[in-house]
Amino acid sequence: MKKYWVKPFVFALFIFLAMVLSGCLFEGEQALEKMDTPHEDVTTEVDPNKDEPAPEGEGESSGDSEQPKESSTVQREIYLMDRHGMIVPRTIELPASAEVAKQSLEYMVKDGPVTELLPNGFQAVLPAGTQILGLNPEADGTLVVDVSQEFKNYDAKDEQKILQAMTYTLTQFDNVKRIKLWINGHEQDVMPVGGTPITNGVSRSDGINIHVGDHTDVINSQAVTVYFPSQNGKEVYHVPVTTRVKKGEDVYSTVVQALLNGPEIGSALLHPFNEGAEVLDANVQNGILSLSFNEALLTGQDLPSLSDAALSSLVMSLTELEDVDSIEVKVDGSELVMSESGEPIVEPVSRGDLTPAESM
Repeated sequence: MKKYWVKPFVFALFIFLAMVLSGCLFEGEQALEKMDTPHEDVTTEVDPNKDEPAPEGEGESSGDSEQPKESSTVQREIYLMDRHGMIVPRTIELPASAEVAKQSLEYMVKDGPVTELLPNGFQAVLPAGTQILGLNPEADGTLVVDVSQEFKNYDAKDEQKILQAMTYTLTQFDNVKRIKLWINGHEQDVMPVGGTPITNGVSRSDGINIHVGDHTDVINSQAVTVYFPSQNGKEVYHVPVTTRVKKGEDVYSTVVQALLNGPEIGSALLHPFNEGAEVLDANVQNGILSLSFNEALLTGQDLPSLSDAALSSLVMSLTELEDVDSIEVKVDGSELVMSESGEPIVEPVSRGDLTPAESM
């Protein structure tokens, strides 16, 4: 009996010792591996050209953040009324929007979103509460503007100003040539307060800030729109004025001469050209109008130059003509015409160089 008991006991003891020894050996191998593995050197220089894996959870969004973000605002030209009661273009920083034409009108409404953005001395022209119900472009360049009933709440003396501001704001877009007015879904043949006829639509050819002298021969004259500078504090801006000039074959020289003659005496507008400045020649080719002047056009003695105000007046006035996209200025006796900042004006200047054009 004793023999049989010892054998199982010895066998069990042998198994137990084998398990203990194998466990110790395994742990020892693990410890050895840990000791032999070198620690990461935190001072190791990272190759800047090597792509590193994105932190966990970022993935594609991390790549998107590296792309340039679209601007949340955009500069847009809208027409406002200045302190002299004239309708003028002003560039305002507006929130980026896909509905650029509609937004432009919305920012012309009194007590609307433009209120906090208005430059000192300027005011919105559309009646308070006016809603833009729809804008429907037609194939011929007409834009049908549908507004709410609140649009009717204006004084008769402001009717022309409202119509001009709407027309010039919307026709700045490349694909808009004229506008037609609807109120609450109904087409209008006349303006609702003063009765101005608008059956055929309104375009820039109908004029803005219209000035007709007492002795103007309407039959033998034609309407042109010229831009003169005005000043609000230290800021200079340009005001469009539609006036009448003698009919002639060379409309380009006629428009330039209207600028050289200066604004109406007693107005708030400034004369940007020197006395004695004359246009010697004007010809247009492929949309570029080349103008040649005498030396009296330039100002300054040390470095005679063309003032910014004079250049803007020329560009804004002459690009109102249908076949003129840009102008180049030459001065008799001068190889190069210098800008007010001292840079040579070597390329034709377009309206887009002053105010970028947009499409709806």
